Amino acid sequence: MTTNPYLKPVPTNEKGEILGYVHSIETFGAVDGPGIRFVVFMQGCNMRCKFCHNPDTWKKNVGTTMTADEVLKKALPYREFWGEQGGITLSGGEILLQPEFALDLFTKCKELGISTCLDTCGQPFTRRKPWFDTFNKLLDVTDILLVDIKHIDSDKHKLLTGFPNENILDLCEYLSEIGKPVWIRHVLIPTQTDFDEDLEKLGDYIKTHLRNVMKVEVLPYHTMGVHKYHEMGIPYRLEGVEPPTQDRVENAERLLHTKDYEGYLTWKPGMKTD
Repeated sequence: MTTNPYLKPVPTNEKGEILGYVHSIETFGAVDGPGIRFVVFMQGCNMRCKFCHNPDTWKKNVGTTMTADEVLKKALPYREFWGEQGGITLSGGEILLQPEFALDLFTKCKELGISTCLDTCGQPFTRRKPWFDTFNKLLDVTDILLVDIKHIDSDKHKLLTGFPNENILDLCEYLSEIGKPVWIRHVLIPTQTDFDEDLEKLGDYIKTHLRNVMKVEVLPYHTMGVHKYHEMGIPYRLEGVEPPTQDRVENAERLLHTKDYEGYLTWKPGMKTD
């Protein structure tokens, strides 16, 4: 599948500084990467996941425009809370639709000694240039990535998100090849992703194909974003689906071997995997 991972044109201000389309900011994020993190949620996403709880982030080329320096000005007052592992996370929407902005911000973060984390669904990934060159420069200033694998089966992935998963798995394998630390996350949804056969397949894939996984997380599906669909006049396609039971969450954790991945406990910024 051919994808266009860019937002075109790359927005700049009158000084020629790269602008990012920002949806919102969380100053004290505890679930968006290692430690306590300042989280910037970017605007724009290609995928249309049935379970997405932030449909207001889908539209591209809209949102609050900010430069890297403006983001840092907001973030730095919270630095004392980040500790040794914490720092700044760029999330979404989908951050890899705005790689130039991410590169600008993370380059400045590393100059200041700030830990950097990308939270991505991986859909824009391609080895085509020039995007791939920009992405590799971004990886040079990225300490760790959170990568969502929505579904291990490509056909089911397309039904769930609107896109197949081959390039997402290619991203995971590329990150493994270069030793870039990742957390793999999987949303557990009754009737959609909560089937033992698929969970076993995903668990085996992570075990046999990826050597860089610091943590595997099962994220239970929730309905906290349903009101946004109603407010935006968008049909919610999982109406009536309830969150998974604790037994099913524990079953998924067992099948994904989550207890086998404890590298996150000793991970430090700048660390690579073997």
